[in-house]
Amino acid sequence: MHKTLITLGATALTTLALTACDSNHQKSTPPPQSSLPNILFVVLDDLGVDQLSIFGYGGATAARTPNIDAIARAGVRFRNAWSMPTCSPTRATFFEGRYPFRTQVRNAIVADDLANSQVSPFEFTTPKVLKEKGYVNAVIGKMHLSGSDLNPDNNPLGHRVMYELGWDHFEGYLDGGPFPLDTTAGGVAPEGTHGCGFVPSRSDDPTRGADSGACYMADGSCSLLDLSHAQTPGRMCMEKGGIFDPGASCRASRPSYIDFTRQNGYYTAEWIISDADGNVRTEAVSEPRARGYRVVQETDRALAWLKQQNGDRPWMLSVGYSAIHTPLQQPPQSLLPPDSPSSSGFSCSDALENRVITNQMIEALDKEIGRLMVESGLARYNEAGELEYRPEETNTVVIIMGDNGTYAPSVKAPFNPTRAKGFPYQTGVWVPLIVAGPMVAEPGRSVPHMVNSTDLFSLFAELAEVKLEEAVSDGRPIDAQPMLPYLVEPSSPAIRTVNFTEMGTNIKATTAEPPPPCVIPSSNICVQLFPQQAVCADQGGTWYGPGGVAGAEGLSSCCAVNEYLLAQGEEAVDIMPETQRAIRNTTHKLVQLERMNCSTMRLETIDELYAIDEAIPVPRLDNAVYNLLTQATLPAEVQQQYDSLKAEMKALLDSHAECPGDGNRDGIVDAADIEAWTRFSRENGGKSSWYDFNLDGRTDEADLAIIQENMGKSCRGQLS
Repeated sequence: MHKTLITLGATALTTLALTACDSNHQKSTPPPQSSLPNILFVVLDDLGVDQLSIFGYGGATAARTPNIDAIARAGVRFRNAWSMPTCSPTRATFFEGRYPFRTQVRNAIVADDLANSQVSPFEFTTPKVLKEKGYVNAVIGKMHLSGSDLNPDNNPLGHRVMYELGWDHFEGYLDGGPFPLDTTAGGVAPEGTHGCGFVPSRSDDPTRGADSGACYMADGSCSLLDLSHAQTPGRMCMEKGGIFDPGASCRASRPSYIDFTRQNGYYTAEWIISDADGNVRTEAVSEPRARGYRVVQETDRALAWLKQQNGDRPWMLSVGYSAIHTPLQQPPQSLLPPDSPSSSGFSCSDALENRVITNQMIEALDKEIGRLMVESGLARYNEAGELEYRPEETNTVVIIMGDNGTYAPSVKAPFNPTRAKGFPYQTGVWVPLIVAGPMVAEPGRSVPHMVNSTDLFSLFAELAEVKLEEAVSDGRPIDAQPMLPYLVEPSSPAIRTVNFTEMGTNIKATTAEPPPPCVIPSSNICVQLFPQQAVCADQGGTWYGPGGVAGAEGLSSCCAVNEYLLAQGEEAVDIMPETQRAIRNTTHKLVQLERMNCSTMRLETIDELYAIDEAIPVPRLDNAVYNLLTQATLPAEVQQQYDSLKAEMKALLDSHAECPGDGNRDGIVDAADIEAWTRFSRENGGKSSWYDFNLDGRTDEADLAIIQENMGKSCRGQLS
């Protein structure tokens, strides 16, 4: 397989045969390329397989994705790809190749999660592994592998985190998604006035809308916008990165109520930029360059980095697009098809409206992916405006994958919104995966075999001709399985015999109170995950914490929420399990949940068993009605499958053992741990780090004592 890559890379693939078209549609010739393939890795946020017609789904009205479809037809579609149920665990597996129970990145990282549940700088990450073959590595946009400025105490590496994890360049955000929509539209109205973050027209809102006004920009300029410029001048101003003062004329000095420090969904961001020397700078939300539609900015910044590569070294660029993560917000009109349904007058909170906005966000994302392909020189548009992509004429592998299933409000039928993102069921972990590149044999086909998000770690290494067993030098377990055989040999047999996914609770300080409860109506579930009320609202949730629907003091637990609901004459809701895992073979799937019993206040383990069905266009999903364990007696062959999967699950989980004092995860407690403890006991005020063994949120003498007590201990025999 590697010989095939070398042969291809040494011949026609050493240069890009296609030409790029810049914004002026002028042709430019890409520079010569290294014999090792470049890697363009595109991560789609909260976009499950249910959304895409190229995979056979998409609901009654699928978003139009001609560019993604063209890439899929030029490569292979993996029809049986699993992620983890939420973003941070999946994204960690991409670059570590290890399941969450080994790395402790078990859930989406939030402000009160200790560093112990963030990607460790001691892991062998993809950029570190690829460096030995000369690759230069960059991340643009979202990757959500660490804490953020929302709680610096729990983010010991600060803004240098992506550099510390191995990337030569990072230009993006540490937060998990765009901030909530600014219903003040930049400070010009009271909270809650403008649900979509911009001032609507008077035809859409006769009371609070405006057909003209002053559009102030962050650079201090201002222009008058009215109906002669756009159907909705306020929206046009927001799309330009400005703030619209309704019914007003431009003033010599900007009014004090115009607030460029407010975040507004997809149209603002604070950009953190680190370079190959570890230098870091920040572009604040108030700076002109930091404003504008995120997906466009992500493409622009990816292209800017690519244009700096001179061809003397292979590169890997990971683009973490924000879409279609909440909050759902209209994209720029210029990115939508001419016949796209109007979303004027929307409130950005109605379920039916959100289906339209979701489709529009996907279509805008697709258009930007097409622009990324063309302006990078990997493809071109033909006279009909269609993407022409011939990967055999390039030296770049393009990989597109979703990070988890679709979030409940956007799920397309027949998939199940109550078992979507955040759950180990099909709707929550079945994601699109497309790979196109010069080594792909018989493009346009589908691969039916099971692959896992961890397997991307192996694929990156295979493409770079890195032997993982040598690169991961301390023998720590790698769960990734090879993927390259599926690309170069269409008849390649299945490599995985089982697939696995999991989600749990991230590590918080032992003294920390659990986050307040938030009920997500679309999933009929109560979660204790979000530290802030605004984040709960952003997820379409109802806040039961302080100041929420249950009063000033709020409620402390989801069990208390159900007591409250029953007392109000309402039905109880489900409670998010503490841990969720699923393992499957070719015919059956075992789901194992650990959930709080509010009567006994103890955790209970619940097993569910489903037959696998992946029919197109209507699969029989793993819904509760199909749980085989509700039968009084299982048929012998089903019982055998259940027993086998339980044994597989146990063996997998038993393959990991904790090693007290081993903060760098090399399987040995030694002087290197003392050295690393010394560093983190001084940095960040000695707060949270991977050397906080007693989980009190501090890296101090108590943790040093644990290292000293275990000095010389080897756990490598247990890490198998």
